[in-house]
Amino acid sequence: MYADDIRCSSKKLLVSSILVMLILLAISPIVNSENYFDNVSLTANFPTDEKELHLLRVEHVLVLNAADDTNTFNLRYVFPPDYQYQTPILLEILEDSTANILHYQIEDDVNEPNKVVNFTIGNMVKDESVLIHFSCWVLVKNYEYDDLPEYVKFPKKYELPEETKIWLSSTEVVQANSFLIKYKASQLKGEGDNLINFTSVIAPFIKEHRYLLFVLQLNLGIFFSQDAVTTLLINGENVGRSHLACALLRSNNVPARVLLANNDQGFWTQMHYMLEYYCPGYGWILIDPTKGTTPYEPKRQVINRVCYPVDEDNTKTDYIFSLMKGEERWMWIDNENVYPYYVDCNEGSKSKMFSENEVTTDSFTANYAFLLTRLVFHQYEQCLGGNLVGENIKHFQNATNYQKQAVNELSNSDDILEYIYLMDKAYGEYKEIDL
Repeated sequence: MYADDIRCSSKKLLVSSILVMLILLAISPIVNSENYFDNVSLTANFPTDEKELHLLRVEHVLVLNAADDTNTFNLRYVFPPDYQYQTPILLEILEDSTANILHYQIEDDVNEPNKVVNFTIGNMVKDESVLIHFSCWVLVKNYEYDDLPEYVKFPKKYELPEETKIWLSSTEVVQANSFLIKYKASQLKGEGDNLINFTSVIAPFIKEHRYLLFVLQLNLGIFFSQDAVTTLLINGENVGRSHLACALLRSNNVPARVLLANNDQGFWTQMHYMLEYYCPGYGWILIDPTKGTTPYEPKRQVINRVCYPVDEDNTKTDYIFSLMKGEERWMWIDNENVYPYYVDCNEGSKSKMFSENEVTTDSFTANYAFLLTRLVFHQYEQCLGGNLVGENIKHFQNATNYQKQAVNELSNSDDILEYIYLMDKAYGEYKEIDL
C-alpha cells in the first residue's frame, strides 16, 4: 500500500511538471531541439483541446533461405522513422526467431528521415531456412487536418521550397513527363486552379480507374509492371496506384512522393504503398490511393520509409508475383545466396499493423507524452548499437525494461500518466549511461 501511495504521488508530481516543462519548451528551446521537436506545435497560448494518442505495432515475419553455404552477412530492413506525427518507441525481437542474430542496431539511412534496422546474421548452410520475427512499436499523435484550407493555388516551381523540388522528377516508375500522364492530368484538372480540389479528384480516380481490370489481374494472380503509365492503362496494385498519383501531381508542379507503410487493412501483406504531396504554405499531406482518400489520418498506418527518386530508379520484382516489377525496396541483403521467402502472405514472410490502443487526453499531456517518447527513443537508438559494459549495461537493461512496461501499460489501459511515469523512469536510466 505504501508503494502504491508513492507511485500515486509521483504521477501527480508528473502532472504538475507537464505544464512547467511545456512552458519551458515554449519560451526556452532546447539546444538542437530542431532534431526532436520540429514537427510538434507548442505555443504560449496552450490550447485546451483534446488529442488522440494511438499505440500502433507492426509485426514482421521474415523467413530467409540460403541457396548455398554462406558466411556472416548483413540484412537491412526498413524501420519506422521519427516522422511528423509518429515516433518509434521500441524494437522487439520475438522469442520464436531462429536466425543466428549476432548483432542488430537501428541506423540512419542515407536520406532523411529514413532509418533501417541492421541485422548481422551468422553463417547459414545450403537449403537452411531461418526466421527473424520482430515488432516495431510506434506512438502516433493523431491529426485530423481540420485546418486544411479549402483553396490553395497550384504552385509555380520557383515558389516551392528547394528541398521539395527533388520530388518533381520524372523517373523509371513515375513518368511525370509522359504525354499520356500529362494528358490525363490535364483532363482531371480541367480549368480549375485549386490544388485541394485536384487531389480530391485524383484520390477516387486512382481507386476506381479501370477497376475491373484490377479485379481480373487479382483473380488470375497476374500483375505486370507497376509504373505510372502501365497503371494508367490497365490499373495496378497499391504500388502502381501510388506511382500514378505521384506522376499526375508532379506533372502539375506538385511535389509528391511514395511512402512504404503498414496500415489498417486488417490482414497480412508484404508492404503497403501510399503517397503524400506537398501543399504550399501547409506541408505534406497523406493520400491512400487504394482507399481513394485524402487527407488520410496518421493513426491509420505506420510509415516505414519516405521514398526518393533514387528508390524509384532502383526497384525490384515482387516476391510473390513474378511478372510484377517496379516496387521500391524495403530490405537489402549483402549476400547473393540469401533470399527472403514469400508464398502468399499466409506462408512465409509477411507484415501486419496492429492498433493496440487509443487514448484521448488533453493536449498538454499528449504533447508531453509524445515529446518524452521521442527523447527516450533517441537515447535508446544510440545505446542499442553501442559497446556498453559494466554499469552502462545495467542502466540500458533497466531503461528498456521500463520502455517495455510502458508499452504494456498503454496496451492494456488508458492510463497515459502511468505510461509517462514509466517512460520518464526509462529516460532517467539512459541519462546515467556514459557513452
